[in-house]
Amino acid sequence: MTDYNLIFGAVLLFNILVTFRASSYWKKYFPDGVSTSEGGKQEEDPSPLIGGGDKEGESTDLEDGGSKNENTSSAASDAAADIRHSQLLRKYLAVYLLAAFSDWLQGPYVYALYDAYGYSQHDIAVLFVAGFGSSMVFGSFIGGMADQGGRRRFVILFSIIYASSCMTKHFKSFSILMLGRLLGGIATSLLFSVFEAWLIGAHANANVMSHLGKSFSMAQYGNSIVAILAGQIANKAASYAEFKPTSEDSGFYLGGYLGPFDISLISLIICGLLASSLWEENKGESSNDDDSKPGESSATGALKGAFAATIRSPDIYTCGIISSLFEGSMYIFVFMWTPALTALAKEEMGDAFEGLPFGVIFSTFMVCCMAGSSIFSIAMEKMKPEQLAVIVFGVASCAFLMVVFSGSATSTFLAMNLFEMCVGMYFPSMGTMKGMIVPEDKRAAIYNLFRIPLNFIVLFSLLTDLTPRVSFILCGMMMVVATLLQMQLKSRRISA
Repeated sequence: MTDYNLIFGAVLLFNILVTFRASSYWKKYFPDGVSTSEGGKQEEDPSPLIGGGDKEGESTDLEDGGSKNENTSSAASDAAADIRHSQLLRKYLAVYLLAAFSDWLQGPYVYALYDAYGYSQHDIAVLFVAGFGSSMVFGSFIGGMADQGGRRRFVILFSIIYASSCMTKHFKSFSILMLGRLLGGIATSLLFSVFEAWLIGAHANANVMSHLGKSFSMAQYGNSIVAILAGQIANKAASYAEFKPTSEDSGFYLGGYLGPFDISLISLIICGLLASSLWEENKGESSNDDDSKPGESSATGALKGAFAATIRSPDIYTCGIISSLFEGSMYIFVFMWTPALTALAKEEMGDAFEGLPFGVIFSTFMVCCMAGSSIFSIAMEKMKPEQLAVIVFGVASCAFLMVVFSGSATSTFLAMNLFEMCVGMYFPSMGTMKGMIVPEDKRAAIYNLFRIPLNFIVLFSLLTDLTPRVSFILCGMMMVVATLLQMQLKSRRISA
């Protein structure tokens, strides 16, 4: 029998250790252990000159003095950049983590809510397909509109659209629920493109692009924390009040599984207000080789320009294919880990099986993601993100191989945790690479183009009746392809 609590404790301890290693406290208490490649500026103590009365000694003193002045100036510049980055990161995380929190609150209860309304599995599948289809269709051009209209403005629009989607959940009407799924698909496209585009643009404006990897690592770490909190809060909210209509013949419901959506609604309102007050507006800077023609609508022109820029650059389209393969496998993993672990547990325990501790399992996955983001920060002291990504995809391939051929629930769960650590390393790695590869003036538009093949992969997994084992084989194959493509991307980027 798998001891999920013991594994959670071990993973939590490991996360604490790697988080401390990645923190500034490690550098404070163990300065000799910090690699010089991280900041590239470890000062050496100047050796005292003995018998310095000659001109050569005076010349050396002058040179040392000039070197000290340069070091002092460089240290002051670095300190100023650190301050700017800290201020920027606080502003970003205050808004982004609220958006992520609202998204995590809703995820586990969408299916349960539709089922509570009495809809069939086929109707629920139609609603889910509509959501992913909406993300694929509307997301293809809404990112370009954000680049031109302003990313902060579209973050506020995200809050309004997603909040409206939450409000539709109170109605038992299929058409209103369908409208909510369409709005949710648009909001999802904005969540996974505009926030990141704003962050990179803000780093460029503040002249702290060297801190970008750290920002993505912190965002992923915080995202994992709010996921755990959201799971606990949503569980309490879903059981707080009875699920019932406001009146006997009313189609408007309150309580039950609607609780998490109501908390999400409040979070989204606060998210929009904070974005409007804390964030400065930034847009995609226009470029001379813009492929949109005068007279075309902003959405159409931005979409054409983003597509042309993607096709012209092997680095951009390779990056897009890799991200779609990894994130597609991640979504399939989300759909399949529950039936896979349940089947193994039933096989091992037989009639003694009473269910899995899903809360502990989910928390373990999120702690693994946190550990992965800390490992990314440590690895960046000696490696480039292109190099680390090759290792991430290779390890993810091995993790799925272990899941496919594992014969026990314990080894399968450990392999799944290994993949979740890869997820924690993937997002800051890919975010940093995209920040360097994708042109600023088309960033949000290209990010949404990346999501088109991703949504095809997700729709394929929803519309086909694949077993968990076949699904994980598919994920492993996608990871192998992603590894090979990343090796090509690494060789081009590093040799350039």
